[in-house]
Amino acid sequence: MNDTNLIEAIEKVVSPGGVLLGDDVRQRPDSWPPKSGCQAMAIIRPANTGEVSKVLGLCHKAGQAVVTHGGLTGLVGGAKAGKQDIVLSLERMNRIDTVDEINRTVTVESGAPLQKVQEAAEEAGLLFPLDLGARGSCTIGGNIATNAGGNSVIRYGMMREQLLGVEAVLADGTIISSLNGVIKNNTGYDLKQLFVGSEGTLGIVTRAVLRLRPLPRSCNTAMVAIDQFDQVAGFLRAMDSALGGTLSAFEVLWNDFYTTIVGDGDRHTPPLGSSHGFYVLLESTGGHPESDRTRFESALAEAFESELIADAAIAQSNQQREDLWTIRDDIEHLTRELATPILFDVSLGIPQMDAYVNDVRRQLKQRWPEMKMVAFGHLGDGNIHLALTVGSLEPEEVHGVESIIYEALGRRNGIISAEHGIGLEKREYLKHSRSQVEISLMKTLKQALDPKGILNQGKIFQ
Repeated sequence: MNDTNLIEAIEKVVSPGGVLLGDDVRQRPDSWPPKSGCQAMAIIRPANTGEVSKVLGLCHKAGQAVVTHGGLTGLVGGAKAGKQDIVLSLERMNRIDTVDEINRTVTVESGAPLQKVQEAAEEAGLLFPLDLGARGSCTIGGNIATNAGGNSVIRYGMMREQLLGVEAVLADGTIISSLNGVIKNNTGYDLKQLFVGSEGTLGIVTRAVLRLRPLPRSCNTAMVAIDQFDQVAGFLRAMDSALGGTLSAFEVLWNDFYTTIVGDGDRHTPPLGSSHGFYVLLESTGGHPESDRTRFESALAEAFESELIADAAIAQSNQQREDLWTIRDDIEHLTRELATPILFDVSLGIPQMDAYVNDVRRQLKQRWPEMKMVAFGHLGDGNIHLALTVGSLEPEEVHGVESIIYEALGRRNGIISAEHGIGLEKREYLKHSRSQVEISLMKTLKQALDPKGILNQGKIFQ
């Protein structure tokens, strides 16, 4: 079956408007930040799981490579498509079923945006705790495929912990429906976990049963200034203990990130002075507004008396809370300030974080004296984001930066991808975080579930 015949066959099994060709494809991005238009031969937009199954069945028979698209907010080229690829976009599969308030679950299609799921849960008086800056664009399917983390991992865990069941389509079109809605299920292999973090290489998740939590009745937020990194680690221990398990976010901004985002105050009103080494945005949620507020403020006072923090700004309203989070989430401004940013998402042990950041900054400065870099991240779960520019995005320069970032990480037994996966851009460095035995087992799983290798070819490993 040639390309034309395949597209014609696909047009017969998807709903009207489900096939995009030519300029309709080129005007769409396939990466973030967008660098160029999508180069795929076609974008297929199925309306339901049955259509996904039929499309994959046809592609499998023809040996046609397929790249899955969700919200396109990943940073590692996991959605990049070549001229010989077909893109399968789940954008039309964005429905949310009724929230089950008793069992505290919701079943959603994988194209549903994260924010839409959060809002549906909140309307029912419940919480879907996964949260990240791209909430308005990223999709549940993409969150599953990359095992997304975000702002609340310290309390609720990664996407893996929010998932009770999935429906997925294998490379040959076989539908695996395991839409389990209970927390306890010890009946053999936990098949849903095969698809978590698989980046679309083992199958395409089409629906998911998500676990919801009680909606907090209180929320207390503050940004604090800290001078030394050992005080940051001590502050985390102190607050986690004092708040009795209610600490739900602990975001650390190195001084370079804070001053870059706040700047002269035109964009954001500075909540604290800019002379401190670190800034922590922390949040605690609970069920008793008055007592939770008292405990939160008392814990901050104790930290101040213990000389763990130098200054603090406590949000007195929801607007002030949003203003503090806007500083942390203003990645759009950050990328503009850095002009040609190279972005990294890594994790390692908390005691090694500052030494690691200082090490890579020193090495980068030696090779690119005009280099600019900022550091920030979800320190409570060991995750750091690095954003930097060396003035060029030429492959040789980017490769040089990556070698410094990942080799310094490998020496500290760190992880080269904390949230975004491996995709194309990190596969050369997978060896720094996974043994050859582990990589061989991954390839065995890939061969078993996708014997023709049509799903997301070349992603994670070659």
